[in-house]
Order: sequence, then structure tokens, then C-alpha cells
Amino acid sequence: MFAKNIGTVDRVLRIVPGVILIALFLFYPALGGWKWAALVVGVIVLVTAFISTCPLYSVLGVHTNKS
Repeated sequence: MFAKNIGTVDRVLRIVPGVILIALFLFYPALGGWKWAALVVGVIVLVTAFISTCPLYSVLGVHTNKS
């Protein structure tokens, strides 16, 4: 599996927009097809925040985790 490469601040900066995007999907039906994009991006952002691993960071060699 991937090494943990997301730090605490980065996790918070992912959780907040992830929750907002999922809330847009659930509570704002006027987005049309964009609401599905909001759901997909929101879920991806939340999953990467909760597992503390970003595959894109791994490919690019970025580490915001201090340990």
C-alpha cells in the first residue's frame, strides 16, 4: 500500500471541501449533471483525507506529513 504522505493541515483542508461537495450533491438539486461530479470529487477527497494517503502525491514525490 502507499505510505502516509498527508499531514494534519492537509487533511483538514481536504475534509472541509469534501463535506461541502457532498452536501452540494445532497441538498442542491439545481446543479444538474455537475452534482455527480461534486459527489465523485467529494468522495475522493474525503477518502484520501481519512487514509492519509494521496496517490498523486506519491507519484509526484510530495509529502506534507512531517513524520
